[in-house]
Amino acid sequence: MRTVVTHAFCNDALGDLDAVGVAERIRRGEVSPREVVAASIARAERVNPSLNAIQFASYEQALKKAEACAPGVFTGVPTFVKDNTDVRGLPTGQGSRAFAATPAVVDNAFARQFMAQGFVVLGKSTLPEFGFNASTEFEGREPTRNPWHLGYSSGASSGGAAALVASGVVPIAHANDGGGSIRIPAACCGLIGLKPTRGRLVDSEAARSLPLNVIAEGVVTRSVRDTANFFWAAERFFRNRALPPIGLVEGPNRRRLKIGLVFESIIGRPTDPDTSAALSDAAVLLQGMGHQVEEMPMPIKAKFAEDFSTYWGLLAYLVAKMGHRVAGPDFDPQKLDNFTKGLAGYYRQHWLQTPWALRRLKRSQRDYAQVFNSVDVILSPVLAHTTPKLGYLAPEQPFEELFDRLHRYVIFTPWNNAAGGPAMSLPLGATASGLPIGIHFSAGHGNERSLLELAFEIERALPWRRIQDAPR
Repeated sequence: MRTVVTHAFCNDALGDLDAVGVAERIRRGEVSPREVVAASIARAERVNPSLNAIQFASYEQALKKAEACAPGVFTGVPTFVKDNTDVRGLPTGQGSRAFAATPAVVDNAFARQFMAQGFVVLGKSTLPEFGFNASTEFEGREPTRNPWHLGYSSGASSGGAAALVASGVVPIAHANDGGGSIRIPAACCGLIGLKPTRGRLVDSEAARSLPLNVIAEGVVTRSVRDTANFFWAAERFFRNRALPPIGLVEGPNRRRLKIGLVFESIIGRPTDPDTSAALSDAAVLLQGMGHQVEEMPMPIKAKFAEDFSTYWGLLAYLVAKMGHRVAGPDFDPQKLDNFTKGLAGYYRQHWLQTPWALRRLKRSQRDYAQVFNSVDVILSPVLAHTTPKLGYLAPEQPFEELFDRLHRYVIFTPWNNAAGGPAMSLPLGATASGLPIGIHFSAGHGNERSLLELAFEIERALPWRRIQDAPR
């Protein structure tokens, strides 16, 4: 396969608009929801053979729903839902070959909040098996490819969603995040990805059942205003009264922030030069805007990486042992991929650490809150090195080698999941070959508004690179 930039942008009903722009055109009567959905389907059919980002397409059903869209902020806007979330009438496969996916009977709890915004769902986007990997790759079939360069990973676990948004198939797509799975693919594909505070959105039934809920729902987008409008609309459906409201964020705040700058992770491995350079550039940009930026160490102990690995392994072990309760009686653990099996095996070797690991992970919420008594935002890499080529994180790799690679690659994002704090990836950097580099912004519990205001300010000062302008 040729490794080139691939996108679907063209002069159709979608144009190069973001989701807010498409919704505005529909409200003004300039285009109909059916025209927009048909344009999105045509784009998907044109580029998905290269991207492999769609797990299940439901185009006829989407065209019918476009005739009678639910009212909402994004009425008529086409989208995809990640294939770990039940939507009535669509199968949920969890990226796995260990069971046969069947159509869901009802929408899950978060899907109801998502669909209330008026979206038209075109189908399900890909994810690696049960979302455990940081690259959307599979055993025995084609990976999901990065539209900025088809030879590279689109990230994970919301890798299909990110590829579809970055390539212009849809302007916005559902994503969720249990260790970086919104922010990682956003970083790889040049998008905005905001993981909200724990409890900000409606939790899925699966998230509620976990010993520690590390999963947050959200979206990946190409504009800050799409992300801001999504969270505003979500609050109109459900608002957690224990958190300050986000409200509708429409631009920057004049307040200058105290920002802690973190270059290195807690495991003693250096961040790669391209990522460090992009982070330095982001710090200079913020200082030029009048924010106070001061370097600081990552404010967590090295033991955190081991504790999160234990929990990661626990989740894979639970899938292997009790997958039939979620997937049905035909679930076959022998058909799980090499990485899931290896992760479950890792847990069997370390299960005695579970009570202490869980205790420390739960305590991280308190420790996280204390950090933000002295800074407003922490600036860090999303990933410790730039987006890898496909195959580097493939599940066929020997488990020990793959686990070590993931441990070194995905070290900055899980803290926010364990502690429940909000964090955002912004597409502020690029490699010499043009691959996006994401920069990570973390804030105190309930302070998504500051992250969005800062993102608006950065977007106005340094508009995001467009895939349409990249050499093909």
